[in-house]
Amino acid sequence: MNSSKSPGLAGFGVLKNTTCHTEKKISVFFSIIFMTVGILSNSLAIVILMKAYQRFRQKSKASFLLLASGLVVTDLFGHLINGAIAVFVYASDKDWIRFNQSNILCSVFGICMVFFGLCPLFLGSVMAVERCIGVTKPIFHSTKMTSRHVKMMLTMVCLFAVLIALLPILRFRAYQIQASRTWCFYKTEHVEDWEDRFYLLLFSCLGFLALAISFLCNAVTGITLLRVKFKSQQRQGRSHHFEMIIQLLAIMCVSCICWSPFLVTMARIGINEGGSRETCETILFALRMATWNQILDPWVYILLRRAVLKNLYKITSGCCGVHVINLHMWELSSIKNSLKVAAISESPGSSKQINLQPLSSVGQ
Repeated sequence: MNSSKSPGLAGFGVLKNTTCHTEKKISVFFSIIFMTVGILSNSLAIVILMKAYQRFRQKSKASFLLLASGLVVTDLFGHLINGAIAVFVYASDKDWIRFNQSNILCSVFGICMVFFGLCPLFLGSVMAVERCIGVTKPIFHSTKMTSRHVKMMLTMVCLFAVLIALLPILRFRAYQIQASRTWCFYKTEHVEDWEDRFYLLLFSCLGFLALAISFLCNAVTGITLLRVKFKSQQRQGRSHHFEMIIQLLAIMCVSCICWSPFLVTMARIGINEGGSRETCETILFALRMATWNQILDPWVYILLRRAVLKNLYKITSGCCGVHVINLHMWELSSIKNSLKVAAISESPGSSKQINLQPLSSVGQ
């Protein structure tokens, strides 16, 4: 049955010939574990962000905290809504014909999958741009990157992601129940119509574009921090440059590793004119990899901080009895001192010697 333009019956064509065989207990286990871990991780990150925002109200950190809050809130609702729908589908024995007669649930599920998939990628690229501006142009960042502007950017990103998610509905193109009968997305089986290919390629291209922007901006930020480190003759701030670079590398690696399989799979389905050769198991594996990005986001963006790394170092050194790093290297703030050095080096009247005072209370 091929009725992609009939919203009432569009999702049921795949139910007649399902080639995907997944074990129910394992699938339910994965769904519950992903949802639980994602909700707990992002909830913890939100609590930490709220405490950090109350402690540090500098303008240089306000934009980062707002963007990070938007990211973890989006990830939290993504796990909550998508996970709840997936568990309900499993609990109903994947009998879509019984509880999805009008295809409303499948449409909602598909919209949420697209929105909560693209929105974190967009926010990650916006955060990379914000960090790049903050390090390379600190004066412009401190004067122009206000909280109002950041809130406008958050709103625009969310509205753009909503528009992409609603595009098939606006075009009277219903979302499809996938071969595993556990989730809804664009049509991925027997894709022949140009519009079905367009949605798959649009999703993949936007995802790759967000990753490319993040990679480029993080690379520029890392190179700038390295140049500032070598310009500054102060040994005290070196560890914080390395700390910032490690954070940027972790962000890029997690996003690329988690999202690349799913984006590549959707692109191959959209490009392949002879029909999709991707198996259901391959698509499910790529989807689970993408889900892990939303689980790891709070740990990479928020929890991978100086205070956490310092405590981990203390625990490791206490267990192993080996002192690898001098704790004196963890005295200064990562972000603030990087911005301060960059700002001084940018000013025309800057001297060759830059004196930084210890800021033990910042960047915890």
